[in-house]
Amino acid sequence: MRLITTLLVIIAGVAALGAFLATFTVSETQQALVVRVGEPVRAVNQPGQDDPGLHFKTPFIDDVVYIEKRNLEFDMPAEEIQAADQERLVVDSFLRYRVADPLRFYLTVRNETGAQARLRSIMDDSLRGVIASIPSQDVISGQRAELMTRVQAAVEAQVANQELGIEVIDVRILRADLPEQIANRVFDRMRSERQQEAAGIRAEGGEQAQRIRAEADRDAAIIRAQARADAERIRGEGDAERNRIYAEAYGRDLEFFQFYRTMISSETALREGTPIVVPPDSDFFDYFRSESGGD
Repeated sequence: MRLITTLLVIIAGVAALGAFLATFTVSETQQALVVRVGEPVRAVNQPGQDDPGLHFKTPFIDDVVYIEKRNLEFDMPAEEIQAADQERLVVDSFLRYRVADPLRFYLTVRNETGAQARLRSIMDDSLRGVIASIPSQDVISGQRAELMTRVQAAVEAQVANQELGIEVIDVRILRADLPEQIANRVFDRMRSERQQEAAGIRAEGGEQAQRIRAEADRDAAIIRAQARADAERIRGEGDAERNRIYAEAYGRDLEFFQFYRTMISSETALREGTPIVVPPDSDFFDYFRSESGGD
């Protein structure tokens, strides 16, 4: 009886182990390949294949290889690359991809480690090929979007030619700078060029300012001369008109004219405040000696 119980326990244990080894679970974020003696026989969680969840396999014969279904990221180590003008640049980049064909992926690179090794070679070749055709100033100063587009196209072409079962999603260049030992020399040269350009602009501006000031001084001199001429002409016309009025008044009433001139002379003499001494019979007092104003 004890032997039968022991056998039943052993049989139950073997059955449980067999059931455990005969099942596997695939999540929504995974893809799976059932591999039999090193050869893939079935894919799980692929379009047209089995859905994720619980699945069965042949115990002790089949193995299951899990492959990530989500997007993956691969960072390239920073490396020095020579640009078209022979300047060396330190380029830091990364790549995003996903496994589009797990069967092809398994047959060509086996796993993510193998994929990263292959992608490192492809990225290095693409970066060097594209940057070698562009001057370093264009890489550093702002044509980064166009550069990344060209690198991604080169990577996609090589991935497709090698049939890796990978879809390239994005290629980004995080940094593209001159090496530290070269950067100071290049920046000094750029600073010198900008200083020369600024000096040229300042010299041109000074020349233009001097020309504008000369033109303004000339115009001001012309305007002042014209104003003086107009003032003299107007003053002459005013004097002529005054003399005409005086002459006309003198012709009409000689005594009034003499009286008016005496008043003007008196006002001028008194306004100046200069002491004057005149005899009582002077012509200056002619109009003060009689009530009628006459002699």
